[in-house]
Amino acid sequence: MISILKSAAINGLDGYVVDIETDIQNGLPAFNIVGLPERSVKESKERIRSAIKNIGYPFPDRRITVNLAPADIKKEGSYFDLPIAIGILVSAGFVKPLRENVLLIGELALNGSLRSIKGVLSIVSSMAKSSCTDIIVPNENKNEASVIKSMNVFPALDLKNAIEILTDISKTPYTHDTKKYSKKEHDFGFEDVKGLELAKRALEIAASGNHNLLMIGPPGTGKTMLAKRFVTILPEMSEDEAIETTKIHSIRGLLKDGEGLLIDRPFRSPHHTISDVALVGGGQDAHPGEVSLAHNGVLFLDEFPEFSKNIIESLRQPLEDGYVTVSRAQNTFVYPSRFSLIAAMNPCRCGYYSDPTHICKCTPNDI
Repeated sequence: MISILKSAAINGLDGYVVDIETDIQNGLPAFNIVGLPERSVKESKERIRSAIKNIGYPFPDRRITVNLAPADIKKEGSYFDLPIAIGILVSAGFVKPLRENVLLIGELALNGSLRSIKGVLSIVSSMAKSSCTDIIVPNENKNEASVIKSMNVFPALDLKNAIEILTDISKTPYTHDTKKYSKKEHDFGFEDVKGLELAKRALEIAASGNHNLLMIGPPGTGKTMLAKRFVTILPEMSEDEAIETTKIHSIRGLLKDGEGLLIDRPFRSPHHTISDVALVGGGQDAHPGEVSLAHNGVLFLDEFPEFSKNIIESLRQPLEDGYVTVSRAQNTFVYPSRFSLIAAMNPCRCGYYSDPTHICKCTPNDI
């Protein structure tokens, strides 16, 4: 018997539907997953086998073939554990789903419980435009998934709970009373800063006009302190901005379990030894970098002259275009990166040029 369930995966910043086709035939026992699965998907076979047995179902002792369609896109991540496990149980005749147009995503533990996954908000927002109306997600991702109100979200604690949701149409979707989209109260602000009126005025102008800013001054004069307080005077994010920011952080796995929509503007402060890939994005999985994690927020570069020339040059596209393009042999990904750049530096090598309380030890050539 062949069963077809729907799941989803991430491609850049968007999700796409993956059909989980499961076929069980007589023959020598085997469990094969096809459809361009990468290593983490192939390793899910043992997790699925243990999870099915540990919730009380026998694992079919026959030839099992699972196809992840479309077969021309490489499948990555642990999104498919839950739908593959349920697909096996449906094909074996142990489970008969009553719900239609249901999307299933989630990573299984060996005992059958569901673990949180990355990129749930990207998947749900993309699937809201498809024919799927319901989605089953791990319980820890329920607040993130419920940000999109057009989808019916059903959180599941484990594999058995997910089966109950599929076979019982009387269960109601999860509703999350999302808080009003406003900024949280910060523990610090400009009111804490005594003096530095000229610097504070410059930051206010930069915030009101969305300008970038370079602060030059001796060590210990409050450059970093002022930069950290810059986000407290920025206007609050709109709902669309908050959703876009949350998507990026979710894909990188930076959301805490149970966390929903990010309503505070991000503040990113990478070290000057950061690599090109870590700053603009890329790597084996073409993940978003610091310039995208700072989207709708602030990117602070302390000790600006210590950053390499390549790093500084790589900021050109995100600053001019508001997005960064990460190209790979198989695909090209575009990540948003509209941020306010604040850089800080000392006026000279020793840091005390023009400081009335210290003597500068630099030579004229150094300055």
